[in-house]
Amino acid sequence: MKIVAFLVLLFALVLGDTTLKIATYNVENLFDLEKNGYEYPEYIPNTNSDWNAQNYKIKLQNITKVIQDMNADIIAIEEIESLEALKDLKYALKQKGLYYPYFNIADSKNTTTKVAILSKIPFIYSKELSVTASFAQRNILETKFTINNKDLYIFINHWKAKSGPESKRIVSAKALVNRIKQIGYDKNIILMGDFNSDYEENVKFLRKRKLNDTNGKTGINDVLKSAKQQQKASQVKYEENSFYNLWYDTDSEERYTYIFRGKKEAIDNILISQSLLNKKEIFYISDTISAYKPPYLFQGKQIYRWQTTRKKPTKHIGKGYSDHLPLVAKIQITD
Repeated sequence: MKIVAFLVLLFALVLGDTTLKIATYNVENLFDLEKNGYEYPEYIPNTNSDWNAQNYKIKLQNITKVIQDMNADIIAIEEIESLEALKDLKYALKQKGLYYPYFNIADSKNTTTKVAILSKIPFIYSKELSVTASFAQRNILETKFTINNKDLYIFINHWKAKSGPESKRIVSAKALVNRIKQIGYDKNIILMGDFNSDYEENVKFLRKRKLNDTNGKTGINDVLKSAKQQQKASQVKYEENSFYNLWYDTDSEERYTYIFRGKKEAIDNILISQSLLNKKEIFYISDTISAYKPPYLFQGKQIYRWQTTRKKPTKHIGKGYSDHLPLVAKIQITD
């Protein structure tokens, strides 16, 4: 059955119009059981923190359930430690009947966690985009697909957390823009991942003075130029060398994938180039952006994150999923 399903998908990619579901999911610290010296203390395997085979298996099973239920064709993964962890996740998904034969991870730097891709669809290449030479910022993963003879570029991001100032996130944004200039703004480009930035970061950020070391400029709004198009996708006007944030294509109360101290935040984003708005060849299908939020991903009013004890030393309880919700959207590729 798996082979038949794959052949049906491949046939559709070659001969007919294709609808693809894309997703981004921060899986919250999916660490393997190998000790390499870069782990967070509570994720050093087989210590008093109880990060062991039993809890690792539960974590894999729980993340697998989310991905299986979501059933996206291309998934951006954030906060995964290693290629070994990615392969374990891929295998766990295969055991549930969901096969992602194409995958890659940005693992050339020993950052604590990394970004990765899982895909049902073959890609032309998948490579890292260096942000800095140091370990201060994670590398971005660039993947190119050719579907029905049409090129599609996907960039997977995990920008610096808000424990650091905005200049740290601008470094990642500038690395993206430099690469996009080489490809061409007119190409079909999707930027997705955990940007640690709200879709209107340039507004909310002004109240957070400790982060503002850039005179109010932000990576997501000013460098990626996503501030001018704030209407529904069907209503926006063309903006040269800009990206459209898909959050504007859903109701404002639905715009969140994260809850911090009781406040809903939209730090995971999917942005698209202008060509994906024109309803030609490859395009975003209007009104398909949404956070994936089945009831089991909540515990009361909070997202049911992976559970650890509050008391020190931290111990893993073996329950929960991630502190982020996945974000999904659909694109159409014409014949």
